Amino acid sequence: MRVLLFLIVVLTCLSGARAQAQALQPGDAITISVYQDPKLDRQVLISPSGMISFPLVGEIKASGLTPTSLADVIKSRLKSKFTEGPDVTVALAATKVLEEDLKPRVFITGEVLRPGYFVMRMKLNVMQAIAEAGGFSPFAAKRRIQVRRKINGVESTFVFDYDAFFSGTNVEYNIGLRAGDVIIVPERGLFE
Repeated sequence: MRVLLFLIVVLTCLSGARAQAQALQPGDAITISVYQDPKLDRQVLISPSGMISFPLVGEIKASGLTPTSLADVIKSRLKSKFTEGPDVTVALAATKVLEEDLKPRVFITGEVLRPGYFVMRMKLNVMQAIAEAGGFSPFAAKRRIQVRRKINGVESTFVFDYDAFFSGTNVEYNIGLRAGDVIIVPERGLFE
């Protein structure tokens, strides 16, 4: 019985050590803990590009690194923010989340019937995304629709006027969407 218990303990330790030596890849979920500041503790999903974002550190290329080497990178970047060297722990929480979680998404919010996100299975433009969200609610400001997009870390805003598009005078503003775009349909003002 003691031998069996000993073997179980050894195998558990070996599997934990193997997880720490395994290289991280896109889709892995990792937990990051900073002993000196528990507010920084979080679970992070490695993006399809292999990057993660962490407060006070910014973007880090995590794929290809082991959890231990990623912890070392975070420690070195946090070093100047603490009086003494931070204690950082990175652990693999789950490998390869569902494929659906890694697919490109477009978000739509505001005065549409079904706000939220949807997976881009094909190329979409603004009008198709609004249709996917069920169309406008009765209180939508159709002339002030915004498409927000991050380009090289800088957020850009495009304005889409549905009424001008519908009348055929402004068809070029029905731009093609990219993964991560956010469409905002504001509420109509009192005299709109």
